[in-house]
Amino acid sequence: MKYFFLALLLISAGARAQSNNNTMNNPLALSPGSKVTIRYIVQDVDAAVKFYTELLGFVLDMRPAPGFAALSRGNLRLLMNRPGSGGTGQSMPDGTVPQPGGWNRFQIEVEDLKATISSLKAKGAQFRNELVKGYGGDQILLLDPSGNVIELFQPPHTPKDAASAN
Repeated sequence: MKYFFLALLLISAGARAQSNNNTMNNPLALSPGSKVTIRYIVQDVDAAVKFYTELLGFVLDMRPAPGFAALSRGNLRLLMNRPGSGGTGQSMPDGTVPQPGGWNRFQIEVEDLKATISSLKAKGAQFRNELVKGYGGDQILLLDPSGNVIELFQPPHTPKDAASAN
């Protein structure tokens, strides 16, 4: 019995050493439960907070200033800054002002993309494109009030999914 506990102790110590090694070899390694943070520049923080919380199920975590808000959804933390607000919203040395839009985006996986699109359209949401069907799944690009892109994605249904639905 004492060898069993000794073996458990050694296995545990080895696992901790391996975990520490991974962190030392990769300083950007995520620890379990850590959040991924994305920052979007938005024209109107109030409109963005309303959009993300009411339409996409984000939770408002903090709103310490008029030009900034932090929201979360699962392990995703979304920071929003208005141009000219705080350090992130400041102009670059060449005078370029941060602005919303572009093609970078995060993805939200949904169960029924067609129903999600219909629901969001009924609530006034705008899209950059129409539903795109692909081998890896279906997607559409949703626009927030400032023109930032959120990809809504539905993976393909597998025969296993269909069997479990019956």
